Amino acid sequence: MTHTPDTDVIICGTGAAGLTLAIDLARRNVGFLLIDKAAHPFIGSRGKGIQPRSQEVFEDLGVIDRIVASGGEYPVQRFHTAKGPVDKAVIEMSDPTPDEPYRIPLLVPQFLTERRLRERLTELGHAPHYSHELVGFDQDADGVTARLATPDGERTVRASYLIGADGGSSFVRKALGIDFPGKTLGVRAIVADVLVDGVSSDAWHRWGEDTAAQVSMCPLYGTDMFQLQAPIPFDVDIDLSAEGLTSFLRERTGRTDVVIRSVSWASAFEMNARLADTYRRERVFLTGDAAHCHPPTGGQGLNTSLQDAYNLGWKLAAVLDGAPESLLSTYEKERRPIAEAVLGLSERLLEAAKNRDTHRGREVSQLDLGYLDSPLSMTSPDRAHGVRAGDRAPDAPVTGAGGLPTRLFTLFQGPHWTLLGHDVDDAPAPAPRTGLHIHVIGGGGDILDTGGHVHSAYGLSSGQWVLVRPDGYVAAVVGTADLDSLATYLDAVGIRPVQVAQPHHTGTSAGMTAPSPSAAPPHPA
Repeated sequence: MTHTPDTDVIICGTGAAGLTLAIDLARRNVGFLLIDKAAHPFIGSRGKGIQPRSQEVFEDLGVIDRIVASGGEYPVQRFHTAKGPVDKAVIEMSDPTPDEPYRIPLLVPQFLTERRLRERLTELGHAPHYSHELVGFDQDADGVTARLATPDGERTVRASYLIGADGGSSFVRKALGIDFPGKTLGVRAIVADVLVDGVSSDAWHRWGEDTAAQVSMCPLYGTDMFQLQAPIPFDVDIDLSAEGLTSFLRERTGRTDVVIRSVSWASAFEMNARLADTYRRERVFLTGDAAHCHPPTGGQGLNTSLQDAYNLGWKLAAVLDGAPESLLSTYEKERRPIAEAVLGLSERLLEAAKNRDTHRGREVSQLDLGYLDSPLSMTSPDRAHGVRAGDRAPDAPVTGAGGLPTRLFTLFQGPHWTLLGHDVDDAPAPAPRTGLHIHVIGGGGDILDTGGHVHSAYGLSSGQWVLVRPDGYVAAVVGTADLDSLATYLDAVGIRPVQVAQPHHTGTSAGMTAPSPSAAPPHPA
């Protein structure tokens, strides 16, 4: 029996991953229900680092300026020692380049990042449903039937797909019986958002870095609060009230002038590194912390999570619009190796931090992550230089033929694919397709590489074309002679040629009959 779905997708979890997926689906006109068992949005700062690659994602989603305005750059680290304070930069400060416009991680409290994402979702006509708990689900060949506990009683919702974005203790993952192997990392810690007197907001303050009694206070830009962090013993109960944390700080720092006035949010937790055995069971997918759990070192968890959702969103929309179901299998093939690599990085940074090495370099930016081995990457064995299929697509300042400056990222922004032809003025342009934007760079084209930045970033020769995916990765680099293979590729991912209705001939000298004003436009095949 076939059930008519109530919506296309149910997203369980309203953190960064769930909100990112919801925004991406909303701008693609995909129906969804975004739910969370919590009564209100998360109020903590936990995932406060926004890496450069995630900033690029936020630009595409139309929220980057509000994210930047909500926080700031990482402050200098001030180590309080017996000989006095010592300031050290923890982040490599790199100026933006034409191909990498975002080079510096941002410090934005997680609750502000998620607030900006909710605002963007509202602009698109949607909102999360809180106090809606997923209590069970069943799936069949046609979809998923979910049972929700809501303030108005139990509700059953039918959808084509269910997404578990419900965190490390994911109900969805457990209900599917998917193992979550990994290890505890031998570190228990507290994190708290506090209002405090006695510390300045110009630095990330650290005490006792070479002892087990270390503690830090990081200013949360965009708020009046600080984030308190410290390792704690496994067998000790910690008083997380303002009075208890003030005493805790006094014991570890010897400072009587540092007084915590209030606590907005606090948690004691054990650090883990875990990775789900699989990201999918039929029509149910895991994303974000439901699929991987990271220690906080290096600011990788939230960023990896939202980029999971960014990868999954366009694929769900494509399959719902008629693309082959096999496209969805590339989600795990692309994202699980990324999580595995990032988990290894986070563990290495944790070990370094234990030895007082808190320096962070390019490795945390996520700009160099890609999908070279993905089945969606058309290999070009003869490309020794320039971008390859699977690489992140670089940005570049360009000039429109009308004389106004723009950027490649501006051309890429939105839910479409982009095809760039480089010096192809004598070649026939590929046929238009629904969901594909075509631009020609060079003489006679609509885009001019006035500063040579496209050539520098992409390494294209005359007559070459580069296909860029909706999530900003290179899908293929081909010559004009290979455009047929590109057409086959686009067919396989659901980017179809526009079907033009044939005119109806009447057999009279009038030639054709005008269509009725009420006639519906032809739908793409």
